[in-house]
Amino acid sequence: MLVYVLHKDGHPLMPTKRNGKVRHLLEEGKAKVVCREPFTIRLTYESGSYVQPVDLGVDAGSKTAGLSACTDTEELYAAEAELRHDITKNLSERREYRRSRRYRKTRYRKPRFSNRTASKEKGWLAPSVEAKISEHIRAIEKVCSILPIRKITVETASFDTQKLKAELEGREKPQGKEYQQGDQLGFWNVREYVLSRDGHSCRCCHGKSGDSILNVHHIESRQTGGDAPGNLVTLCETCHKRYHAGEIGLPSDIGKQPSFRDAAFMGIMRWTLYNRLKAMYPGKVFNTFGYITKNTRISHGITKTHAADARCISGHPDAAPLPYYYYLKFVRRHNRQIHKSNILKGGIRKLNQAPRYVRGFCLFDRVLFNGTECFVFGRRSSGYFDLRLLDGKRIHASANVRDILLLEHAKTILTERRMQGEA
Repeated sequence: MLVYVLHKDGHPLMPTKRNGKVRHLLEEGKAKVVCREPFTIRLTYESGSYVQPVDLGVDAGSKTAGLSACTDTEELYAAEAELRHDITKNLSERREYRRSRRYRKTRYRKPRFSNRTASKEKGWLAPSVEAKISEHIRAIEKVCSILPIRKITVETASFDTQKLKAELEGREKPQGKEYQQGDQLGFWNVREYVLSRDGHSCRCCHGKSGDSILNVHHIESRQTGGDAPGNLVTLCETCHKRYHAGEIGLPSDIGKQPSFRDAAFMGIMRWTLYNRLKAMYPGKVFNTFGYITKNTRISHGITKTHAADARCISGHPDAAPLPYYYYLKFVRRHNRQIHKSNILKGGIRKLNQAPRYVRGFCLFDRVLFNGTECFVFGRRSSGYFDLRLLDGKRIHASANVRDILLLEHAKTILTERRMQGEA
């Protein structure tokens, strides 16, 4: 296993496979452990600073990002980072709690709109997109902190969503100005387009109820499917109420259309990520394209994974790959909801936030239980913890705190080492 080495002043040196040498340095006090996974030490004495050029490849994605750092002959770091996908849900919950609180405490206050100016600023991005871009950058910074990176090559794929949609619907792909003439051309808003698309008729009863009031219904919740036309259908007031009462269901021919959310995200974040990295690492950042990566991978007979794609992107597809890779996971670190939403007897609102440390353990601490390294996913004041791996596999649902050994307190990015080919 590679051990990553930092100079006395903190800048990265070349990693080493001499684990015996590392053990002697730690025993003699000439080095100290900085990070357990990936295992990183920092020297406490003056040493040489000679390093070899290391190139980093980044396979950007909307759900998983791949990273690979290589020299001309061998791979020094490989990782797949799982990005957070709960930002939209958390924002929806926050909006509900805020609205409920205002209705309870200041129901007389008129809604304000003049203070909502953040989204009007140039360069503003949706919080879900902003979070994923920052997670890409943090994963890259983590690699640059332990290896002397000379060049960073980023592949951010671009998708033609209108072409994809035309292929799914069996239409000819758009040409020229047709890209500016989408389905909603000439309509004031999405609601008007959906009503016109459905012929101003209920898709459930087709006017048999005699109700002239029409509603635009979300097939999936707004939080899950959004306000895209493919997630909306016209229902009359009667059918709409009966559907939400559980008395009827939607016809079988009504279903949510394929989502292009991931494709849209890649189109939004593509140049933002590239330009931010260029500002952070001047002269080191370069861009590449997906068809080049695909051609490189196929011509060298490499199995497709995010980490393998990143190795091709780095420019060293023939470098000897590591037998393992690091699985990174970004998690929520703080719950801002102070009280639970349900009110107990006597008007008591129970606290929702637990103490930072329970029996000396923090949420997502790396611990050792029965010879297995795992993470604290749940804590109880009684001293029994829920232990899991990063993929959610449960090691023990109620482990006694006396049987748990703390290895490392939780950090910004949770890391787990896996063998190649392991899910």
